[in-house]
Amino acid sequence: MNESITDVMNAEERLVFALRALFCRYGYRPYRMSKFEEYDLYAKNKDFLISEDVIVFTDKGGRLMALKPDVTLSIVNSVRVKKDAVERLCYNENVYRVPKGGVSFSEIMQTGLECIGDIDAYCVGEVLCLAAASLDLISHRFALDVSHIGLLSAAVASLSLPKDAARKVCGYVSAKNVHEIMSVCRENGVSEEKANALSELTSLYGTPSDVMPKVKRIAEVFSAEAEYGELSAALSVLETSPFRDRVRVDFSVVGDAGYYNGVVFKGFVDGVPEAVLSGGRYDGLLKKMKCEGGAAGFAVYLDTLAPIFRGNDTFSENGAGTVLLYDRDDDPAKVAEAVSKLASSGQSVEARRRGAESVIGKKVVELKGCDIYEV
Repeated sequence: MNESITDVMNAEERLVFALRALFCRYGYRPYRMSKFEEYDLYAKNKDFLISEDVIVFTDKGGRLMALKPDVTLSIVNSVRVKKDAVERLCYNENVYRVPKGGVSFSEIMQTGLECIGDIDAYCVGEVLCLAAASLDLISHRFALDVSHIGLLSAAVASLSLPKDAARKVCGYVSAKNVHEIMSVCRENGVSEEKANALSELTSLYGTPSDVMPKVKRIAEVFSAEAEYGELSAALSVLETSPFRDRVRVDFSVVGDAGYYNGVVFKGFVDGVPEAVLSGGRYDGLLKKMKCEGGAAGFAVYLDTLAPIFRGNDTFSENGAGTVLLYDRDDDPAKVAEAVSKLASSGQSVEARRRGAESVIGKKVVELKGCDIYEV
């Protein structure tokens, strides 16, 4: 029998396997880490956590430890990159945190990659390309929405708004609420040119070839030419990608301004109502942890993909695809021989005694003497 290991994997396992193969082809090496970290790491870097809730315990040595709520923090804390070098790492790890909108802790599987060190425009573009390729492994019907948090921050800063008003404007940009953006700008005496430019930036959505000329003009209004250049350079790496037509520039993708400082992005697939992938450039975390260089990466949130995985497993929730029925007084050796024969033909098979329980939605065969008959 010619059976590969992927033949007995469920849909989630096959995706993880395919993602790791993809990342390794681009020079990312698998990285393994402990399930535990000293709690102090997370206590000092709560601004970089999705959720501040952490499961804490004391080990036998008296140290206060935590079940890992985040992968990126652990990697940056552990990896030391040589000067002028770039470290490419990928991972498949469980994290323990309260999901968005949840009330209790969950074990959440994440797979993703980090590019750390003396990164340049190509490195950021490569991360974008791999994010698009990762989404394509999940579903051919996907979109990767990209923006630049630095450009947006420069735009909002140039409005000279009070802190509370600036926070509201960022929220309105995320919601694409142009009406409220204009209202706040009018209330605070922002020039019509800048108010209109921010509203246009908020409304933009489309392929880089269609949208980036408009972004360039808007960036000049806010003296954000450098940030525009970073975004343009990263997107240029996608020009030869087979997925370039599914990349969209969308400044409602704001990310966390306290975490990200450059290109940010989110990935969506048909059939799932929320982002299944997110990432971006996060040099600030390295700076806070006294590491040189920059970093970019992303994570695929496997827990969001339940609607995709459901019904696509090699093995259903109720076990094997073929059921062999036998009687209590059948020769055990004959039952074993029949099971072996079915399995050697490539079928997943489960032997059940006749009448033990009903069989619904499966291929059913039965053993009569030495022969197998389909029911």
